[in-house]
Formats: sequence, C-alpha cells, structure tokens
Amino acid sequence: MNLPTALNLVEPLDRQTLGERAYARLADLLMSGRLAPGEKLSLRAAAEVLGVSIMPVREAVSRLVADKALEVTPNRAVRVPLMSAAQFRDLTKVRIAIEGHAAGQAAAHRDSRDLVGIARAEEAMRLESEADVPDLPRAVELNKTFHFAVYEAAHSPILVEIIRALWLKAGPVINLDLRANPDRLAKGDAIRFHAAVRKAIEAGNGEAAQAGIAADIKGAADFILSRGGLAD
Repeated sequence: MNLPTALNLVEPLDRQTLGERAYARLADLLMSGRLAPGEKLSLRAAAEVLGVSIMPVREAVSRLVADKALEVTPNRAVRVPLMSAAQFRDLTKVRIAIEGHAAGQAAAHRDSRDLVGIARAEEAMRLESEADVPDLPRAVELNKTFHFAVYEAAHSPILVEIIRALWLKAGPVINLDLRANPDRLAKGDAIRFHAAVRKAIEAGNGEAAQAGIAADIKGAADFILSRGGLAD
C-alpha cells in the first residue's frame, strides 16, 4: 500500500503515548522538587522505574532539555540545571507577574467546580501542616495542587501552559527547599497566604487574589535567598 508522504512522519500511536507519559512523569518530578539542582538523571534507571523502554524516556528528556528544564553536560550526562541567585530572582519576578495575573483572572472567571477544587486543596495542605509529623512530600504535592487549582480557574489553557514551564525551572529549587526545611510548613506564611487567596477568589476579588499569590511566591523566594544556597 502506498502511503501519503506526510504519514511517513507520523510516529506509531503507542510510542507517542509512552513518550507523552514519560514526559509528564519526569516533568512532575521536576515541578515537585523530587529532582534537585545539579542532580544527574539516568535514562536507563528512569526507564526501569517508569516501566518503559529507553526510547520514550530519551524522547521525554529531549523535550525537557528543549524546555531548559534539563541540560546535557559536556560529558553527555543529563542533569537538572544549577540556578544562580540572579537567575532565581529573575524567575521569581516573572512568576509573580504571570501567576499573580492568573490568580486575578481566576477570581473573575472561576465557576462552582473551581471553587470546590480550590477549597479542597487549601484545606488539605492546611490540615497537613497541622499534623504532629507532617508528610513533607505530600505537602509539596498539595502545594502544587493548590496553586494549579487556582491557575486552572482562570480558564486560560495558554496561561496554564506558560506557568507549567515556569514551574519546571522553579520546582527543583523551591520544593526541594521545603522538603529540607520542615519548619517552613508549620511556621511559614504559605498556609496564611493560601487561605487569603481562596477567600479572595470566592469573593471575586481579583486584586486581593493577585496580591496573595504574589506574597506567597515572594515569601518563599526571600527565604530561599536568605539561606545563601544558590550560586552567586
């Protein structure tokens, strides 16, 4: 059977699906801070953990390198990029502008399902912070869940896509820091900021929602920078 030339460029569906799944899983590891800046990623080990051949992992890693979420070193190792303090400050400014805008839009466009999702996410993280022995990995996931429940409520797929790209870069720094400093969960301001954002979105107050997300991002960034763990 003769195939149109364009079809020769189409990958088998199974391979595409596995590549997408591998990308999503690896992206989640980065966004959730399970991979630290400078940490090397073994493609073979990743393939074994994900239960796929090395090809879908290689494709996923290539996409993440293009996203600048991973990098290839001169000796061909794949690792999470190191981040300087200057880069982190720049990233923080962009996050405050874009994620703050998304929160403001959420206050204007949220529906009843969005409000339920935001409320559940805010409550879940608050309860985790009040536990005698908080589960830090779960708290990190709940923090991400809350933020993206807010951003999804803006009903702007392009905006959410941009924010995911920012979190691919920020996640290894901000979430690794939370894991390493459990006091931040119990004594930090994130719980208070999340509650304020939830209340603002429920009230349709875009300005307050934007300010709450901005304060949450800035507070975490200031703490990280104060510890001096980033390169000059």
